[in-house]
Amino acid sequence: MLTIKLISEETERVIKGLEKKHFKGAREAVENVLAVDRRRREAQQKSDKNKQEVKQLSAMIGSLMKEGKKDEAEEIKAKVAVLKQSDKTLSEEMATAEKEVETLLCSIPNIPNDDVPEGAGAEDNVVVKTGGNVPEFDGEPLCHWDLCKKYNLIDFDLGVKITGAGFPVYIGKMARLQRALEAFFLEEARKSGYLEVQPPYVVNEASGYGTGQLPDKEGQMYHCNLDNLYLIPTAEVPVTNIFRDVILDEKDLPIKRCAYSACFRREAGSYGKDVRGLNRLHQFDKVEIVRIDKPEHSYQSLDEMLEHVEGLMKKLELPYRILRLCGGDMSFTSAICYDFEVWSAAQKRWLEVSSVSNFESYQANRLKCRYRNSETKKPELCHTLNGSALALPRIVAAIIENNQTPEGIRVPKCLVPYCGFDMLDDNNFSI
Repeated sequence: MLTIKLISEETERVIKGLEKKHFKGAREAVENVLAVDRRRREAQQKSDKNKQEVKQLSAMIGSLMKEGKKDEAEEIKAKVAVLKQSDKTLSEEMATAEKEVETLLCSIPNIPNDDVPEGAGAEDNVVVKTGGNVPEFDGEPLCHWDLCKKYNLIDFDLGVKITGAGFPVYIGKMARLQRALEAFFLEEARKSGYLEVQPPYVVNEASGYGTGQLPDKEGQMYHCNLDNLYLIPTAEVPVTNIFRDVILDEKDLPIKRCAYSACFRREAGSYGKDVRGLNRLHQFDKVEIVRIDKPEHSYQSLDEMLEHVEGLMKKLELPYRILRLCGGDMSFTSAICYDFEVWSAAQKRWLEVSSVSNFESYQANRLKCRYRNSETKKPELCHTLNGSALALPRIVAAIIENNQTPEGIRVPKCLVPYCGFDMLDDNNFSI
């Protein structure tokens, strides 16, 4: 969340940033925070004054008792009692105001970086780079759901039988290709200096709050009511929360972590062609990369993460483009976000496969993730970053559609050592 210091010292910049993100009632929200914080500070000042007066009066009581002026001492004791009762009321006011400020701050999104373009939606995102070659076919290529049925690669109907829509069953070589992609992405992350971790797939409320999923996205998460735990929508949540309530050494930054996980998203309200096949699932696999860094270095980290994800696209031989998201299309918590999209040959459209974001200090403030400045020796808020590297479903859809041939589906060369075959074809049930 945004800090009170930032909001109070750079009020107009914060309001303009929120308006750039198309946050309704930006000025009113900021003014409400400042008003409640002003109430808290006024109560704090009165409490400090009361404590000082109590200290002075208490010293007088002792002197008066020694001098035998018991009646005067009792009068002062009565004043002290009134001041202490007042201080108790003020402490309650401060606690209420602090809680109210935090609640209000949680309802305000992060403000965008200056490089974020103006715009209300996806149509205003800016393409900053393209790569790879769009494949050409004799005739119309088949969509991935038709190819999966043709070669018995994925059974969507069986997934519906077992669980429901959005939970496909991967079969034979396709199951092995899933494992190959996971291993390939993790190995590439390791080569780039990311330490692999295996996180839990469920998190508590504190973790959901720390990375900003709660209280903003309850409707998108699967909730285990009995234990009050949440299935993770991305490994970003448990991995970033490793550093919740931690003060790091500056010399250890940047910290680089990666993790494979299954991801669970309710995607309430999703329907239509955009959810067909692998386009949108309730359960899918993904490798996530996370960085914790110093503010002055975090944008270099962002560039390095973008290069890493782009390198994966090149090795997978997929046509791709990189978009810088406009203010109105960014997530609640990000300060800047780049989306990677791959070309779907049969659907003839771009599919998002990765988002790489810098949250600056927004998540870190919620997490209380700090580092100790080597010069001042004081703890300061870190910057947090993460990115998909990569999410499997739409990558698989693009691989299947873009690499289809009369003989079967060609597997990208970089994956062959990981899966042990170079074609997805009629021999899918071979062991």
